[in-house]
Amino acid sequence: MRSMPAVLLIEDDDRIRLSLTLGLEDEGYAVRGAASAEEGLAAQRREPADTVLVDLMLPGVDGFECIRQLRRHDDVPIVVVSARDDTHDIVAALEAGADDYLVKPVAVKELSARLRALRRRARSALSPASALVFGDLEIRPLAGEVTLRGQPVALTRTEFRLLCALAEHPGQVLSRAQLLERVWEYAYGDERLVDVHVGRLRHKIEDDPGAPRYLVTVRGMGYKLQR
Repeated sequence: MRSMPAVLLIEDDDRIRLSLTLGLEDEGYAVRGAASAEEGLAAQRREPADTVLVDLMLPGVDGFECIRQLRRHDDVPIVVVSARDDTHDIVAALEAGADDYLVKPVAVKELSARLRALRRRARSALSPASALVFGDLEIRPLAGEVTLRGQPVALTRTEFRLLCALAEHPGQVLSRAQLLERVWEYAYGDERLVDVHVGRLRHKIEDDPGAPRYLVTVRGMGYKLQR
């Protein structure tokens, strides 16, 4: 019998934490709650969850730092669930390492749909290609490995899927909407998800992220990975 997917919910508001916990349990998730970043980080080290939900306005260590600390040792999918809807906050959370961002109040059905998409992405089959080579950049989809000049590049699951999606169509421009669908499996959504993850990816695979050699922008169209 398959066990229920485990979710760690880091949320300091007791009412919201209880509401989301009950709603997600009805959707088939096993939910563990934490009222602070410190408590949540300890819980994830002790018993890793499949997905982590993080509020930004936490007592003590805030949500941004919580995400950064999670990302130092874990590639677990992270979804921000916050009342803060300012573009700066959204971009800062994604740059810290979050995979997705939802603004409160959030419908449990929508949150559950996002979590299902994250799970599908984690177990979906990658390209059968043994290696995809772009100059000094080498991508091995089945092995889940990326190297630059022979040195391993550490990517999150979302960054890796984004790179593979572009690498499977070398030199072809993919729009932000196409990348949202292929990488996040969203028929529609916030295209800032794509832009921020492209920026993070460039800092890991480009010598000069401001003048990228591999992952380039085609103004008004989207992005492409070129040899």
